[in-house]
Amino acid sequence: MSKIEVIKKYTLTGHQNPIFALERNVDSTLLFTAGNDKGVVEWDLIKGEFKRVLLPVKSSVYCLHRIANSSLLAVGERSGLVTIIDFEASKVVAKLMHHEKPVFGIQSFYSKPELIVSSEDGTVSIWNTQSFQRLYNFSVSKDTVRCIALNKEENVFALGAKDSKIRIFDANEYSLIHEIDEHSAAITALCFSPDTQQLLTGGRDAQLNIFDPLDYHLVKNLTAHMFTIYGIVFNPELPIIATASRDKSIKIWRKEDYSLLKNISLEKGYPVHRLSINNILWSNYNTLITVSDDKTAMVWEINIT
Repeated sequence: MSKIEVIKKYTLTGHQNPIFALERNVDSTLLFTAGNDKGVVEWDLIKGEFKRVLLPVKSSVYCLHRIANSSLLAVGERSGLVTIIDFEASKVVAKLMHHEKPVFGIQSFYSKPELIVSSEDGTVSIWNTQSFQRLYNFSVSKDTVRCIALNKEENVFALGAKDSKIRIFDANEYSLIHEIDEHSAAITALCFSPDTQQLLTGGRDAQLNIFDPLDYHLVKNLTAHMFTIYGIVFNPELPIIATASRDKSIKIWRKEDYSLLKNISLEKGYPVHRLSINNILWSNYNTLITVSDDKTAMVWEINIT
């Protein structure tokens, strides 16, 4: 891996307010975005064009999640409502009304028909994705539970909270098995390595921490950005990781040793976002998508030679 070439393919415009959430369909032909305006927007990723407003909403959307093994998109709103929409059939199939405060995290399983939802109310709810009945609800923190990460084996998941703690839960019993307290501010991003199962965490303290998967001791600490880290994503094929931040930069890291490979920022001459980057997603091995407070989504081509 000697050189990384970064090309901005598209800037997607049309949102009237900051964008907080993004998701794609299975084959990466469609992109869904949402934020602080009145709808979930569907984009054609092949043409780089607006396609339609998929779902009108009554409050800001903080998270989008495509439910595993399906064409269902879960939409988490500031109101606490989670709407389940079939984006292929263009119809709402369920409305999950339980949380009374904003929903920030949604995660589903491939191995069982269950959905995890986390909220500002400090609790997590578990739902059946066939009947959409609530199965469990449990308290996690006195503060917002901001983000969720599920490991590849789907036997444990991590919850990141505003109280700066990361809590590891058994994914079968939904019982707490470990608590990590290494950050000095709210946890804003979580990700498990797909092969080593190390847990990567990012926070409002701008720190990127890497934890051992066996006992969750701290393996490595990096001051990865200048401000809050809002996304950590592993490339699906290449040995690289991307992070995004409130500091308006995207950074590409080597998976092997977490060394910095590329700083995609205005200071480095890249036509990147001019306000906070709020979320990030690999749509395939060489396409990275970011969304921002500047009301745009950007589609990047990342080539490695």
